[in-house]
Amino acid sequence: MKISVEEALRYHNEGRKGKVEVVPTKPCLTSRDLSLAYTPGVAEPCRAIEKNVEDVYKYTAKGNLVAVVTNGTAVLGLGNIGPEAGKPVMEGKGVLFKRFADIDVFDIELRSHDSKEIIRAVELLEPTFGGINLEDIKAPECFEIEETLKASMNIPVFHDDQHGTAIISCAALINAVEIAGKKLDEVKVVVNGAGAAAISCCKLYMRAGVKNENIVMFDSKGAITKDRKDLNKYKDLFATDKQFASLADAINGCDVFVGLSVGGIMTKAMVKSMAPNPIIFAMANPDPEIMYDEAVSVRKDLIMATGRSDFPNQVNNVLGFPFIFRGALDVRATAINEEMKMAAVKALSELAREKVPEMVINAYGGEEFSFGTEYIIPKPFDPRVLWYVAPAVAKAAIETGVAKQPITDWLAYEEELKERLGLSKEVIRVMIHKAQKNPRKVVYPEGEEEQIVRAAHAAFSEGIAKPILLGNEEKIKVLIKQLEYDSAEFQIIDPAVSPDRSRYIKAFYEKRQRKGATRRNVNEQMLETIYFGSMMVALGDADALISGYTTHYPETIRPALQCIGVREGFKVVSGMYIVAAKKDVYFFADCTVNVNPTAEQLAEIAIGSAETVKAFDIDPKVALLSFSNFGSAPYPESIKVKEAATIVKKLRPDLKIDGEMQADTAVVPKLLEKDFPFTTLKGNANVLIFPTLDAGNIAYKLMARIGGATVIGPILQGTKKAVHVLQRGASVDDIINMTAIAVVDALHKEAKQ
Repeated sequence: MKISVEEALRYHNEGRKGKVEVVPTKPCLTSRDLSLAYTPGVAEPCRAIEKNVEDVYKYTAKGNLVAVVTNGTAVLGLGNIGPEAGKPVMEGKGVLFKRFADIDVFDIELRSHDSKEIIRAVELLEPTFGGINLEDIKAPECFEIEETLKASMNIPVFHDDQHGTAIISCAALINAVEIAGKKLDEVKVVVNGAGAAAISCCKLYMRAGVKNENIVMFDSKGAITKDRKDLNKYKDLFATDKQFASLADAINGCDVFVGLSVGGIMTKAMVKSMAPNPIIFAMANPDPEIMYDEAVSVRKDLIMATGRSDFPNQVNNVLGFPFIFRGALDVRATAINEEMKMAAVKALSELAREKVPEMVINAYGGEEFSFGTEYIIPKPFDPRVLWYVAPAVAKAAIETGVAKQPITDWLAYEEELKERLGLSKEVIRVMIHKAQKNPRKVVYPEGEEEQIVRAAHAAFSEGIAKPILLGNEEKIKVLIKQLEYDSAEFQIIDPAVSPDRSRYIKAFYEKRQRKGATRRNVNEQMLETIYFGSMMVALGDADALISGYTTHYPETIRPALQCIGVREGFKVVSGMYIVAAKKDVYFFADCTVNVNPTAEQLAEIAIGSAETVKAFDIDPKVALLSFSNFGSAPYPESIKVKEAATIVKKLRPDLKIDGEMQADTAVVPKLLEKDFPFTTLKGNANVLIFPTLDAGNIAYKLMARIGGATVIGPILQGTKKAVHVLQRGASVDDIINMTAIAVVDALHKEAKQ
């Protein structure tokens, strides 16, 4: 995936600067709240902690808080760029901790090259944090820093550059060796690179079964041999008696090559010279020691892994550190020891052997994969990693005596871990992967707008859609040039000069001639990009339309209905929003179209919404909302909703649906189970059907502005073809997300035809 410099800088600069913020978890709205949060109420937990210091975990965020600490001396592939320049990476690390394991992070950048200063600074942080993640500190200082801190601190300390790659690649190695029909204690391993990651990898490989005498390590000066006088104590562990003229000499006949060095250092000839069923882990980033396609072109019996997401078997540290810390924090471990690391290795190794569930296949665009040469390690976005690795690490901590708070109910713990992820983080990703599997032509009537061009470029670059921009061709090309994009990525059409305009005029006039349209009006309308784009979709020249960035909702929906029309079997169109709350995702309908729908229309909206939600690979549980709970307040407004529920149950007995019910009844399972055990709806509803437009519109806007939810949409339902409306002034990300939804909607509608 190609990302421009300008896009990367814009991502970090747009809106609130950086990638993280601190959000309070308790209310602080009233004077009473203030008294509880601060003085005088805060004195009570202070007194409790003074009496028992372990209560700091009970009354503060320490137990879920990790410090990501660096001095910026070995940042990614950038080297010694300094603590300030390393801060974006540390913030990114915090995002990954939160995204994959719901762990909070403060990033801490230290301006020092003195190991003793860094050690002391980190030691002083122990009262604040539940764990320390050391990051991007160069070797050999990183070894001394971690070793000293592990000995002096009573919270987990983990240098991810060393152990993250080691843990992930060791799990991959165990599986690769088995698939290759070899044994760990027999394989000959050549390692190019002798930094923190390489040394830690080899130590862990030895713990897994690889023999020290079978490892040959190279640094920038050549093979690490016992006759060299320039070795530090860490490299000296891997000094060999054997002599090698070159890296190629060592690779000849070896079973495993591990690259943790620089791109392009391995040749096809070296690959050819390896033993049968060779294993290559080319983990230099962004360019591996040899590209995947080059290596497999000369060895069909090869098992290969890289650090890249566009090749099979990605060795990605995100498979390790979030889940290792999750397990360590949850048992209040005093350290992350070797047994805990090996537990993570085994958990990852075993997970790769499990049958891959549909949710993971769908997350990767429907790609089928199973344990074998191209799947030796779980995928980074496999949510199961959390509840495989974290419990394994926690159990190892308990068994080795470093856990202060053992877990006894492991089933409950697994459910707790699953709840930490929630669905809200998965929905859009599923849509994007589905779209990438089969991209479609998406027309953007507002093609002269910068945000639209940016989003269309991203949709093209990421393989989500084939964008068509409408507007003045010269203006659009000038804008594309200013943004430093390639105009070849886009199809640009100016309705004023398009040869298809006469065809669209004829077809549209035939549709509207008995509905007040005149030829003159139609000619003028077809100069408008929204009408032109709608006719492109109606006649199959485009698959989906997205508009509304600069216009009001009716200005988009009216032309779409006139040109494209309502889907067969439907009488109304409706609008649905995806509302991603902190842990859950909901679908709100109708929030945009029908002012006061009848019972029949509400029933149709409910059925259409359930079908749309199924396209997201989510099981719809539908609640028809009212101010009444199952007849508790029988007014015409609530009776209408009750009738709608009856209609849906008759037409679609397969759907999980009930009503009328109040909003809290719908989303709080305990209320539903306790007060209304007769209902057919079990658990909390995720599709909420509002009785009127004002109710739905007010609800989603309050969730967005006051509730802090992420709101995506509206998704237009009930049209013959895929048409979707943006919120005015939508962000580039919103437009990209809506593009993915539009493509999937187009595919869904094609399948129904």
